[in-house]
Amino acid sequence: MFSNYDAYQHLSIESPAEGVLLITMNRPERLNAANERMHWELANIWRDVACDPETSVAVITGAGRAFSAGGDLEMEARLLNNYPAILQTMEEARDIVVNMTECDKPIISAINGVAVGAGLAIALLADISIMAEGVRFTDGHVRLGVAAGDHAAMLWPMMCGLAKARYYLLTSDFIDAQEAERIGLVSKCVPADQLLDEAFAVAQKLANGPQSAIRFTKRALNHWVRSAAPIFEHSLALEILNFFGPDAAEGVDAVTNKRTPRFPSGSVSSS
Repeated sequence: MFSNYDAYQHLSIESPAEGVLLITMNRPERLNAANERMHWELANIWRDVACDPETSVAVITGAGRAFSAGGDLEMEARLLNNYPAILQTMEEARDIVVNMTECDKPIISAINGVAVGAGLAIALLADISIMAEGVRFTDGHVRLGVAAGDHAAMLWPMMCGLAKARYYLLTSDFIDAQEAERIGLVSKCVPADQLLDEAFAVAQKLANGPQSAIRFTKRALNHWVRSAAPIFEHSLALEILNFFGPDAAEGVDAVTNKRTPRFPSGSVSSS
């Protein structure tokens, strides 16, 4: 096993087959939500995958019943009005997108449970995304009182069209697996008990294929993502700006305490 992987604390890494790397987000007690350390790991793992001489394709999934519930709410609370912490998180959010895009090896996400925030970014930035039936996800940024900034404003219009992207990003409504496949947000939807088998079958097919042709095809396709980089950078900056406003504080508190938010800028609170 590539020695660089020894540094990871919240990602379990193994090789289930020759040329295939399995990365498991491993904080099941927190639904694999990312604390500061895990967020850093999710940003940097793709550089190590790119350098790993024994890996041809990576599969990422979550331990337990979730893929990843996004940012740990305790971490989100620590970001409020904390300029150094917000800058660090912004750079890592950018690195997740850039490093997954620039990793020359194919990445497959096996979406086994709820995916939100940074977890959803990883799920959908993967070159091939396979989702289990019965699973739902949402881009919950607006629900938290911040702009959809970590990938969706850039990626979703390419994948599902502007009308659907506008609807789901403005409302933060949940999307189930069948609908996600139908509108093009994920590559495939399969029965839950077949998810990892399907992911490994696709991974093995890619690992056995012509490596330079596969990697060059990924490189070419990802110019679609690179061409939208200004949209991503702008949306990320707007998300970070929102963390200094009162709506984000209310959103974090409401989610933490499992209540309906009363955003200071909303008509209910303003009336």
